[in-house]
Amino acid sequence: MTPVELSRTVLHAVRRAVDEGELALAVLPERVVVAPPGPGGCGDYATNVALQLARPAGQPAPALAELLRTRLLRTDGISDVVVTGPGFLNISLDGDADGRLVRDILRAGLRYGHSDTLAGQTVELHAAHDARAVVLMDAAARVLRSQGARPRLTCAGPPEDAWVRILGVPSDIPAGTGTGTGTDAPLRPVPAPADPTPLGRDAARWALLHPAPHDRPHIGDSQREQHLAQRETNPLFRVRYAHARTRALLHNAADLGFTPEPGPLTPEGDGPLTPEGDGPLTPEGDGPLTSEGDGPLTPEGDGPLTAEGDGPLTADGDAQGLIQLLADHPRVLAATAAHRAPDRLARHLVAVADALAPLLPSVLPLGDEKPSAAHRARLALAEAAGTVLAGGLSLLGIDAPEHL
Repeated sequence: MTPVELSRTVLHAVRRAVDEGELALAVLPERVVVAPPGPGGCGDYATNVALQLARPAGQPAPALAELLRTRLLRTDGISDVVVTGPGFLNISLDGDADGRLVRDILRAGLRYGHSDTLAGQTVELHAAHDARAVVLMDAAARVLRSQGARPRLTCAGPPEDAWVRILGVPSDIPAGTGTGTGTDAPLRPVPAPADPTPLGRDAARWALLHPAPHDRPHIGDSQREQHLAQRETNPLFRVRYAHARTRALLHNAADLGFTPEPGPLTPEGDGPLTPEGDGPLTPEGDGPLTSEGDGPLTPEGDGPLTAEGDGPLTADGDAQGLIQLLADHPRVLAATAAHRAPDRLARHLVAVADALAPLLPSVLPLGDEKPSAAHRARLALAEAAGTVLAGGLSLLGIDAPEHL
Protein backbone atom coordinates (compact mmCIF):
# COMPACT_ATOMS: atom_id res chain seq x y z
CA MET A 1 0.00 0.00 0.00
CA THR A 2 1.53 3.28 -1.12
CA PRO A 3 1.14 6.53 0.87
CA VAL A 4 -1.42 7.70 -1.71
CA GLU A 5 -3.40 4.46 -1.32
CA LEU A 6 -3.21 4.70 2.47
CA SER A 7 -4.46 8.30 2.34
CA ARG A 8 -7.44 7.15 0.31
CA THR A 9 -8.04 4.28 2.74
CA VAL A 10 -8.18 6.64 5.72
CA LEU A 11 -10.47 9.00 3.83
CA HIS A 12 -12.73 6.07 2.94
CA ALA A 13 -12.91 5.14 6.63
CA VAL A 14 -14.01 8.70 7.45
CA ARG A 15 -16.68 8.68 4.76
CA ARG A 16 -18.01 5.26 5.78
CA ALA A 17 -18.28 6.46 9.39
CA VAL A 18 -20.32 9.45 8.19
CA ASP A 19 -22.52 7.30 5.94
CA GLU A 20 -23.28 4.90 8.79
CA GLY A 21 -24.12 7.64 11.27
CA GLU A 22 -21.12 7.22 13.58
CA LEU A 23 -19.68 10.58 12.63
CA ALA A 24 -21.49 13.86 11.96
CA LEU A 25 -19.71 16.11 9.48
CA ALA A 26 -21.34 18.79 7.36
CA VAL A 27 -18.37 18.88 4.99
CA LEU A 28 -16.22 15.85 4.24
CA PRO A 29 -12.48 16.38 3.75
CA GLU A 30 -11.32 16.07 0.16
CA ARG A 31 -8.21 14.18 1.18
CA VAL A 32 -6.22 12.99 4.16
CA VAL A 33 -2.46 13.43 4.39
CA VAL A 34 -0.28 10.71 5.90
CA ALA A 35 3.40 11.13 6.80
CA PRO A 36 6.11 9.18 8.62
CA PRO A 37 5.52 9.33 12.39
CA GLY A 38 7.60 11.71 14.47
CA PRO A 39 9.08 11.17 17.95
CA GLY A 40 6.57 9.45 20.20
CA GLY A 41 4.86 7.84 17.22
CA CYS A 42 5.17 4.34 15.87
CA GLY A 43 4.40 2.25 12.81
CA ASP A 44 4.96 3.13 9.16
CA TYR A 45 2.76 6.23 8.80
CA ALA A 46 0.79 8.64 10.95
CA THR A 47 -2.08 11.05 10.39
CA ASN A 48 -3.72 13.72 12.52
CA VAL A 49 -7.06 13.50 10.74
CA ALA A 50 -8.85 12.95 14.06
CA LEU A 51 -7.42 16.21 15.42
CA GLN A 52 -8.54 18.08 12.31
CA LEU A 53 -12.07 16.70 12.37
CA ALA A 54 -12.68 16.76 16.14
CA ARG A 55 -14.11 20.28 16.32
CA PRO A 56 -16.40 20.11 13.25
CA ALA A 57 -17.55 16.64 14.36
CA GLY A 58 -18.20 17.75 17.94
CA GLN A 59 -16.21 14.86 19.38
CA PRO A 60 -12.99 14.65 21.39
CA ALA A 61 -10.06 13.83 19.15
CA PRO A 62 -9.07 10.66 21.08
CA ALA A 63 -12.60 9.27 20.75
CA LEU A 64 -12.70 10.08 17.05
CA ALA A 65 -9.28 8.50 16.57
CA GLU A 66 -10.47 5.33 18.31
CA LEU A 67 -13.52 5.18 16.05
CA LEU A 68 -11.33 5.42 12.94
CA ARG A 69 -8.82 2.98 14.41
CA THR A 70 -11.50 0.31 14.68
CA ARG A 71 -12.45 0.76 11.05
CA LEU A 72 -8.88 0.83 9.76
CA LEU A 73 -8.04 -2.43 11.54
CA ARG A 74 -10.57 -4.17 9.32
CA THR A 75 -8.71 -3.08 6.18
CA ASP A 76 -6.51 -5.47 4.21
CA GLY A 77 -2.88 -4.40 4.22
CA ILE A 78 -3.02 -2.75 7.66
CA SER A 79 -1.59 -4.80 10.52
CA ASP A 80 -1.99 -2.40 13.44
CA VAL A 81 -3.25 1.08 14.34
CA VAL A 82 -2.18 2.82 17.55
CA VAL A 83 -3.57 6.08 18.92
CA THR A 84 -0.90 8.28 20.52
CA GLY A 85 -0.76 11.74 22.06
CA PRO A 86 -3.85 13.91 21.67
CA GLY A 87 -5.24 11.73 18.87
CA PHE A 88 -2.64 10.80 16.27
CA LEU A 89 -3.33 7.61 14.33
CA ASN A 90 -0.15 5.58 13.84
CA ILE A 91 -0.58 2.94 11.15
CA SER A 92 1.53 -0.18 10.58
CA LEU A 93 1.31 -1.91 7.23
CA ASP A 94 1.51 -5.63 6.65
CA GLY A 95 4.89 -7.05 5.73
CA ASP A 96 7.75 -5.07 4.28
CA ALA A 97 6.34 -1.59 3.68
CA ASP A 98 9.70 -0.20 2.56
CA GLY A 99 10.18 -3.03 0.07
CA ARG A 100 6.70 -2.47 -1.30
CA LEU A 101 7.40 1.22 -1.78
CA VAL A 102 10.58 0.45 -3.73
CA ARG A 103 8.72 -2.09 -5.87
CA ASP A 104 5.96 0.45 -6.54
CA ILE A 105 8.52 3.03 -7.69
CA LEU A 106 10.35 0.60 -9.95
CA ARG A 107 7.07 -0.63 -11.40
CA ALA A 108 5.85 2.91 -12.16
CA GLY A 109 9.22 4.11 -13.42
CA LEU A 110 9.42 7.78 -14.36
CA ARG A 111 5.65 8.05 -13.82
CA TYR A 112 5.89 7.35 -10.07
CA GLY A 113 3.83 10.02 -8.32
CA HIS A 114 1.67 10.72 -11.38
CA SER A 115 -2.05 10.51 -10.72
CA ASP A 116 -5.47 11.26 -12.17
CA THR A 117 -6.43 13.52 -9.27
CA LEU A 118 -7.05 16.47 -11.61
CA ALA A 119 -8.44 14.42 -14.50
CA GLY A 120 -10.97 16.35 -16.55
CA GLN A 121 -9.90 19.72 -15.17
CA THR A 122 -8.77 22.41 -17.57
CA VAL A 123 -6.32 24.84 -15.98
CA GLU A 124 -5.75 28.19 -17.67
CA LEU A 125 -2.22 29.52 -17.14
CA HIS A 126 -1.00 32.94 -18.23
CA ALA A 127 2.52 34.32 -18.02
CA ALA A 128 4.03 37.74 -18.39
CA HIS A 129 6.29 38.16 -21.43
CA ASP A 130 9.39 37.31 -19.43
CA ALA A 131 11.79 34.37 -19.75
CA ARG A 132 11.43 33.25 -16.15
CA ALA A 133 7.64 33.54 -16.15
CA VAL A 134 7.33 31.47 -19.33
CA VAL A 135 9.75 28.77 -18.09
CA LEU A 136 7.86 28.62 -14.77
CA MET A 137 4.55 28.28 -16.64
CA ASP A 138 5.96 25.51 -18.82
CA ALA A 139 7.23 23.56 -15.78
CA ALA A 140 3.95 24.06 -13.90
CA ALA A 141 2.07 22.77 -16.94
CA ARG A 142 4.24 19.65 -17.08
CA VAL A 143 3.49 18.85 -13.43
CA LEU A 144 -0.22 19.62 -13.87
CA ARG A 145 -0.33 17.10 -16.73
CA SER A 146 1.29 14.53 -14.45
CA GLN A 147 -1.73 14.91 -12.15
CA GLY A 148 -4.25 14.49 -14.97
CA ALA A 149 -5.04 18.17 -15.67
CA ARG A 150 -5.22 19.77 -19.11
CA PRO A 151 -3.34 23.06 -18.91
CA ARG A 152 -3.91 25.77 -21.49
CA LEU A 153 -1.12 28.31 -21.77
CA THR A 154 -1.15 31.93 -22.88
CA CYS A 155 1.53 34.60 -22.72
CA ALA A 156 1.43 38.38 -22.86
CA GLY A 157 3.46 38.10 -26.07
CA PRO A 158 4.81 35.34 -28.32
CA PRO A 159 7.80 33.51 -26.77
CA GLU A 160 11.15 34.79 -27.97
CA ASP A 161 12.97 32.51 -30.39
CA ALA A 162 15.88 32.03 -27.94
CA TRP A 163 13.46 30.90 -25.22
CA VAL A 164 12.17 28.19 -27.52
CA ARG A 165 15.54 27.09 -28.91
CA ILE A 166 17.60 27.27 -25.74
CA LEU A 167 15.20 27.17 -22.78
CA GLY A 168 12.91 24.56 -24.31
CA VAL A 169 9.60 26.38 -23.86
CA PRO A 170 6.82 25.46 -26.33
CA SER A 171 6.83 27.47 -29.53
CA ASP A 172 3.04 27.42 -29.89
CA ILE A 173 2.06 29.37 -26.75
CA PRO A 174 -0.52 31.85 -28.04
CA ALA A 175 -0.48 35.50 -27.08
CA GLY A 176 -3.32 36.52 -24.81
CA THR A 177 -4.38 38.74 -21.97
CA GLY A 178 -5.03 36.05 -19.37
CA THR A 179 -8.41 37.51 -18.50
CA GLY A 180 -10.57 34.54 -19.51
CA THR A 181 -12.97 32.84 -17.13
CA GLY A 182 -11.14 30.37 -14.89
CA THR A 183 -7.68 31.74 -15.68
CA ASP A 184 -5.20 31.62 -12.80
CA ALA A 185 -3.64 34.81 -11.57
CA PRO A 186 -0.87 35.66 -14.05
CA LEU A 187 2.48 34.10 -13.27
CA ARG A 188 4.77 37.02 -12.48
CA PRO A 189 7.85 35.74 -10.67
CA VAL A 190 10.67 38.14 -9.90
CA PRO A 191 12.40 38.48 -13.30
CA ALA A 192 15.92 37.22 -13.85
CA PRO A 193 18.41 40.07 -13.56
CA ALA A 194 20.20 38.95 -16.72
CA ASP A 195 19.64 36.84 -19.83
CA PRO A 196 19.61 33.17 -18.70
CA THR A 197 20.19 31.66 -22.16
CA PRO A 198 24.04 31.69 -22.00
CA LEU A 199 23.76 29.01 -19.30
CA GLY A 200 22.21 26.53 -21.71
CA ARG A 201 18.89 24.76 -21.28
CA ASP A 202 19.41 22.64 -18.17
CA ALA A 203 21.40 25.07 -16.02
CA ALA A 204 19.20 28.01 -17.06
CA ARG A 205 15.93 26.23 -16.29
CA TRP A 206 17.28 25.13 -12.89
CA ALA A 207 18.53 28.64 -12.11
CA LEU A 208 15.05 30.02 -12.91
CA LEU A 209 12.98 27.30 -11.22
CA HIS A 210 14.91 26.37 -8.07
CA PRO A 211 14.39 29.70 -6.26
CA ALA A 212 10.85 30.45 -5.06
CA PRO A 213 9.01 32.78 -7.48
CA HIS A 214 9.30 35.70 -5.05
CA ASP A 215 13.10 35.28 -4.82
CA ARG A 216 15.44 36.81 -7.37
CA PRO A 217 17.41 34.14 -9.29
CA HIS A 218 21.19 34.50 -9.19
CA ILE A 219 21.96 34.86 -12.87
CA GLY A 220 24.66 36.99 -14.40
CA ASP A 221 28.30 36.91 -15.38
CA SER A 222 29.47 36.65 -11.77
CA GLN A 223 27.11 33.72 -11.01
CA ARG A 224 27.58 31.82 -14.29
CA GLU A 225 30.27 29.54 -12.86
CA GLN A 226 28.21 28.46 -9.86
CA HIS A 227 25.43 27.12 -12.10
CA LEU A 228 27.80 25.23 -14.38
CA ALA A 229 30.31 23.99 -11.80
CA GLN A 230 30.48 20.24 -11.21
CA ARG A 231 30.91 20.38 -7.47
CA GLU A 232 28.82 19.88 -4.34
CA THR A 233 27.98 23.56 -3.93
CA ASN A 234 25.89 23.34 -7.11
CA PRO A 235 22.53 21.72 -6.19
CA LEU A 236 21.73 20.77 -9.80
CA PHE A 237 25.05 18.95 -10.03
CA ARG A 238 24.27 17.07 -6.79
CA VAL A 239 20.93 15.93 -8.18
CA ARG A 240 22.27 14.85 -11.56
CA TYR A 241 25.39 13.27 -10.06
CA ALA A 242 23.30 11.23 -7.63
CA HIS A 243 21.20 9.97 -10.54
CA ALA A 244 24.29 9.11 -12.58
CA ARG A 245 25.77 7.22 -9.61
CA THR A 246 22.68 5.02 -9.38
CA ARG A 247 22.97 4.15 -13.07
CA ALA A 248 26.67 3.33 -12.66
CA LEU A 249 25.90 1.12 -9.66
CA LEU A 250 23.39 -0.88 -11.71
CA HIS A 251 26.01 -1.47 -14.42
CA ASN A 252 28.68 -2.40 -11.85
CA ALA A 253 26.32 -4.77 -10.04
CA ALA A 254 25.50 -6.49 -13.33
CA ASP A 255 29.23 -7.02 -13.89
CA LEU A 256 29.38 -8.65 -10.43
CA GLY A 257 26.46 -10.88 -11.31
CA PHE A 258 23.64 -9.49 -9.17
CA THR A 259 20.52 -7.43 -9.77
CA PRO A 260 18.30 -5.22 -7.59
CA GLU A 261 15.71 -6.92 -5.40
CA PRO A 262 13.67 -4.94 -2.82
CA GLY A 263 13.90 -6.28 0.72
CA PRO A 264 15.57 -5.70 4.11
CA LEU A 265 18.55 -3.36 3.88
CA THR A 266 20.65 -4.94 6.63
CA PRO A 267 22.35 -8.35 6.62
CA GLU A 268 20.45 -9.36 9.75
CA GLY A 269 17.14 -8.58 8.02
CA ASP A 270 16.18 -6.03 10.63
CA GLY A 271 15.38 -3.34 8.10
CA PRO A 272 16.75 0.19 8.03
CA LEU A 273 17.61 2.17 11.11
CA THR A 274 15.12 4.79 12.18
CA PRO A 275 15.97 8.43 11.47
CA GLU A 276 16.91 10.92 14.10
CA GLY A 277 15.49 14.38 14.41
CA ASP A 278 12.31 14.16 12.34
CA GLY A 279 9.80 16.83 13.20
CA PRO A 280 6.63 15.44 14.76
CA LEU A 281 3.17 15.64 13.37
CA THR A 282 1.31 18.50 14.98
CA PRO A 283 -2.36 19.29 15.57
CA GLU A 284 -1.95 22.25 13.22
CA GLY A 285 -0.25 20.38 10.38
CA ASP A 286 0.05 17.11 8.56
CA GLY A 287 3.71 16.29 8.44
CA PRO A 288 7.20 16.77 9.81
CA LEU A 289 8.77 20.17 9.95
CA THR A 290 10.69 21.27 6.87
CA SER A 291 14.35 22.06 7.14
CA GLU A 292 13.80 25.50 5.64
CA GLY A 293 11.82 26.46 8.72
CA ASP A 294 8.46 26.60 6.95
CA GLY A 295 6.74 24.94 9.90
CA PRO A 296 4.49 21.92 9.71
CA LEU A 297 2.58 20.93 6.66
CA THR A 298 -0.66 22.79 6.21
CA PRO A 299 -4.05 21.09 6.61
CA GLU A 300 -4.01 20.73 2.81
CA GLY A 301 -0.69 18.92 2.99
CA ASP A 302 1.23 21.29 0.77
CA GLY A 303 4.44 21.86 2.74
CA PRO A 304 7.43 20.21 1.13
CA LEU A 305 9.58 17.79 3.09
CA THR A 306 13.07 18.90 2.10
CA ALA A 307 16.58 19.00 3.42
CA GLU A 308 18.10 21.79 1.43
CA GLY A 309 21.39 23.09 2.68
CA ASP A 310 21.73 20.71 5.61
CA GLY A 311 24.02 18.29 3.83
CA PRO A 312 23.51 14.53 3.74
CA LEU A 313 21.67 12.77 6.50
CA THR A 314 23.68 10.96 9.16
CA ALA A 315 24.56 7.31 8.72
CA ASP A 316 22.09 6.41 11.45
CA GLY A 317 19.20 7.74 9.42
CA ASP A 318 20.25 7.65 5.77
CA ALA A 319 18.11 4.74 4.56
CA GLN A 320 14.94 5.62 6.41
CA GLY A 321 15.30 9.32 5.65
CA LEU A 322 15.62 8.49 1.97
CA ILE A 323 12.63 6.15 2.07
CA GLN A 324 10.50 8.85 3.70
CA LEU A 325 11.42 11.31 0.96
CA LEU A 326 10.61 8.79 -1.77
CA ALA A 327 7.27 8.05 -0.12
CA ASP A 328 6.58 11.79 -0.02
CA HIS A 329 7.20 12.29 -3.74
CA PRO A 330 3.55 11.88 -4.88
CA ARG A 331 2.44 14.50 -2.34
CA VAL A 332 5.17 16.88 -3.48
CA LEU A 333 3.99 16.57 -7.08
CA ALA A 334 0.40 17.18 -6.02
CA ALA A 335 1.42 20.28 -4.02
CA THR A 336 3.61 21.54 -6.88
CA ALA A 337 0.63 21.26 -9.22
CA ALA A 338 -1.81 22.84 -6.78
CA HIS A 339 0.39 25.87 -6.13
CA ARG A 340 1.98 26.15 -9.59
CA ALA A 341 5.30 26.07 -7.73
CA PRO A 342 8.05 24.05 -9.45
CA ASP A 343 10.52 25.26 -6.81
CA ARG A 344 8.90 22.79 -4.39
CA LEU A 345 9.78 19.90 -6.68
CA ALA A 346 13.31 21.25 -7.29
CA ARG A 347 14.01 21.47 -3.54
CA HIS A 348 12.57 18.00 -3.02
CA LEU A 349 14.96 16.56 -5.61
CA VAL A 350 17.91 18.15 -3.81
CA ALA A 351 16.70 16.53 -0.59
CA VAL A 352 16.45 13.10 -2.25
CA ALA A 353 19.94 13.44 -3.73
CA ASP A 354 21.43 14.49 -0.39
CA ALA A 355 19.68 11.63 1.45
CA LEU A 356 20.86 9.13 -1.16
CA ALA A 357 24.54 10.06 -0.94
CA PRO A 358 25.36 8.25 2.37
CA LEU A 359 23.75 5.02 1.11
CA LEU A 360 25.77 4.71 -2.09
CA PRO A 361 29.08 3.43 -0.61
CA SER A 362 27.29 0.42 0.94
CA VAL A 363 25.48 -0.73 -2.22
CA LEU A 364 28.25 -2.86 -3.75
CA PRO A 365 30.19 -5.57 -1.88
CA LEU A 366 33.75 -4.68 -0.90
CA GLY A 367 36.86 -6.78 -1.42
CA ASP A 368 36.13 -10.51 -1.26
CA GLU A 369 32.62 -9.92 0.07
CA LYS A 370 29.91 -11.80 -1.81
CA PRO A 371 26.72 -10.03 -2.93
CA SER A 372 24.02 -10.58 -0.33
CA ALA A 373 20.28 -9.99 -0.13
CA ALA A 374 21.07 -6.71 1.65
CA HIS A 375 23.23 -5.58 -1.27
CA ARG A 376 20.42 -6.39 -3.70
CA ALA A 377 17.96 -4.44 -1.52
CA ARG A 378 20.25 -1.41 -1.29
CA LEU A 379 20.74 -1.51 -5.05
CA ALA A 380 16.96 -1.56 -5.53
CA LEU A 381 16.55 1.41 -3.17
CA ALA A 382 19.29 3.32 -5.03
CA GLU A 383 17.62 2.53 -8.36
CA ALA A 384 14.27 3.76 -6.98
CA ALA A 385 15.87 7.01 -5.82
CA GLY A 386 17.51 7.49 -9.22
CA THR A 387 14.15 6.90 -10.87
CA VAL A 388 12.52 9.60 -8.75
CA LEU A 389 15.36 12.03 -9.54
CA ALA A 390 15.10 11.37 -13.29
CA GLY A 391 11.31 11.66 -13.27
CA GLY A 392 11.40 14.89 -11.30
CA LEU A 393 14.04 16.47 -13.52
CA SER A 394 12.00 15.50 -16.58
CA LEU A 395 8.98 17.35 -15.19
CA LEU A 396 11.18 20.43 -14.75
CA GLY A 397 12.27 20.10 -18.38
CA ILE A 398 15.83 19.14 -17.42
CA ASP A 399 17.81 16.15 -18.68
CA ALA A 400 19.09 13.43 -16.33
CA PRO A 401 22.19 12.05 -18.07
CA GLU A 402 23.54 8.63 -17.14
CA HIS A 403 27.11 9.95 -17.24
CA LEU A 404 28.54 13.28 -16.07
